[in-house]
Amino acid sequence: MPDASVRAKLHRLAGNLRWFWHAPTRQLLDELAAEVPAQLATNGAMRHRRPPAQVINDLDDATIDRLTADPAFTPRLDALIAGLAEDLEDGAWYAERCAAGQADADARPVAYLSAEFALADALATYSGGLGVLAGDHLRSASELGLPLVAVGLAYRDGYFRQTIDEHGQQHAHAARNDWADLPVTPVLDDLGERISVEVADGDGSLRVVAWQAQVGRIPLILLDTDIQDNAEHHRTITHQLYGGDDDMRVRQEIVLGIGGVRMLAAMGIDPATYHLNEGHAAFAGLERLRLHREAGLELDAALDAVRAELRFTTHTPVPAGHDTFHYDLVRHHLGALPEALQLSFEGLWDLATGPGEPAWNQTVLALKLSATTNGVARLHGAVSRGMFAYLWPERPADEVPIDHITNGVHPSSWVGPEVAALLDTHVDGWRRRWDAARFEAVRDLPADALWEAHTAARHRLIAAVQARLDAQAARAHGIADGAGLDPDALTIGFARRFATYKRGTLIARDVDRLASILASEDRPVQLLIAGKAHPRDQDGQALIRELVHLSRDGRLAGRLVVVEGYDLALGGLLTAGSDVWLNTPLRPMEASGTSGMKAAMNGVLNVSVLDGWWDEAVTDLAPLADVGIGWVIGDAHQRDDREAQDAFDADHLYRVLADQVVPTFHDRDEHGLPQRWIAMMRDSIRLCSPAFSSHRMVADYAARYGLIR
Repeated sequence: MPDASVRAKLHRLAGNLRWFWHAPTRQLLDELAAEVPAQLATNGAMRHRRPPAQVINDLDDATIDRLTADPAFTPRLDALIAGLAEDLEDGAWYAERCAAGQADADARPVAYLSAEFALADALATYSGGLGVLAGDHLRSASELGLPLVAVGLAYRDGYFRQTIDEHGQQHAHAARNDWADLPVTPVLDDLGERISVEVADGDGSLRVVAWQAQVGRIPLILLDTDIQDNAEHHRTITHQLYGGDDDMRVRQEIVLGIGGVRMLAAMGIDPATYHLNEGHAAFAGLERLRLHREAGLELDAALDAVRAELRFTTHTPVPAGHDTFHYDLVRHHLGALPEALQLSFEGLWDLATGPGEPAWNQTVLALKLSATTNGVARLHGAVSRGMFAYLWPERPADEVPIDHITNGVHPSSWVGPEVAALLDTHVDGWRRRWDAARFEAVRDLPADALWEAHTAARHRLIAAVQARLDAQAARAHGIADGAGLDPDALTIGFARRFATYKRGTLIARDVDRLASILASEDRPVQLLIAGKAHPRDQDGQALIRELVHLSRDGRLAGRLVVVEGYDLALGGLLTAGSDVWLNTPLRPMEASGTSGMKAAMNGVLNVSVLDGWWDEAVTDLAPLADVGIGWVIGDAHQRDDREAQDAFDADHLYRVLADQVVPTFHDRDEHGLPQRWIAMMRDSIRLCSPAFSSHRMVADYAARYGLIR
């Protein structure tokens, strides 16, 4: 019989989502996934989506015995277990602040409420950038040791898995979460019974239970309504991420906001601050208002108390990104809440609307109930002040109380293993620290070693993309897009949500000019494209079809490919292995754009419109570069004519690629090294890594919220 403790130790590693960013643990779990009998395993391209706990359960006894007999295996496993324990217990940045008298070790936690969290592809609780940002927030909070608890929803089906057929049509497939196989445990009381709380919508009361995932030190509480006690229409509330119509969205947001506050209380958790990550969680403010009113506070005092507790981050300047609901729907679902708040419904309506607005707006509700609001980049903060200036008609737009905290990305999660190994050798503490002085050591990275590391990352990317394309071709009746990708060609990556404002086809505006850049035999260039469109976004899906058809144009075949199944794994490959990261949004519609930050940390050079984070990087960091950190598309002028703007930006993009990017990449010295390109890679890593780290972002939030002094 195999040693039961071995399986138990493996489950301990798999049970904490630290494995996503801890490379040695992830490597072991990947090796175990390869050991699963073929009849149980999915194809290699999809292996990253299998929950590690399921992999461990699928390992037969003979495999466990064989692993245990390997003299290197048990010490390796024990070292990983010890490392996990040390990571969860050691003194971290916040503990250092406490020891220095700059923070309180007994501070009540921050409750971070978000509709989505991207923690691993195996856990389908995210759709895109908002979830990826939330995942990085938790990872950094864990590594910094901040007192934080997160709350989300336990979706049975995540956003969707994407395939693309031979006609370029996107197909959405269920992204199922089987909670029995995921790294979660039911939330129980002291007697071992499931904790539940009651929430009401317009169709009566329902019960909410919870699962707990552990993200390093940070507990994530996922709320679930799919239990036997509930009516069928209530059970379906947590069935699908962003599924259904406005009626379902209201129900989900009631469970997240009101249910989230109640679940934390039932668990004995008393947050000092509630951080609303986008307006989806705004109903939490109404639940806090109800509690203060029940405690006897007059309305104005109760509102002040709520504002002292709530902090709000808005993430998009796109109007469709702000949830709005019509009068009858909100009145139906909020039911008796106005009475509990000792307000008329019209008084409640005023909290979520501006002058003359015809719809309830969750962003407006969060703005009015929060002490502070921030956008996610400096430019986005300014845009948001303009968007919501009508709520403060007595103030100039630049005095509207919306600030910014620029987003960041989690270093250990997104710097590829090749460059990470080089930084481990040359930049002490880069994984958990963000002081710019420490990254000055990047100047000393040997050119040949940096180029070798990046070349290995590109080769790994091309091999993975080719495997995905081969799988697509096998399913699409043998149409082999991308056959013969060149692992040594200048590789441009473009991957993001296919919303129309992101202009996914801008680069294809003049196919002849694009072909002249991509089709060179002497200076080969290739373009890798990935991304999803919302299943109901027909315009976004049309962009994908256009690009797939373009990839079959004889002038571009083999040099432009569209890769299906955009997920965390593919995103990580692209941002580590591309040479150039392309971003073409319509300024100022990109709030932040964290994928470009990931690329920059890997030494991948950005070619981007001056929007979101890149506007800051060019303004603040580019002047500090020895050579440069990338290239700008167009300028900061925003033209009223969309056609003229697209034409201007496309023309400038082609000129930047042909005249600057391609020559810089292909200009090599006698050793085959593109010295100027490598110098730019150093500048990108050195300057962007500390400035756009999620550690810096989380520390900024901690300072804003009074956690540190």
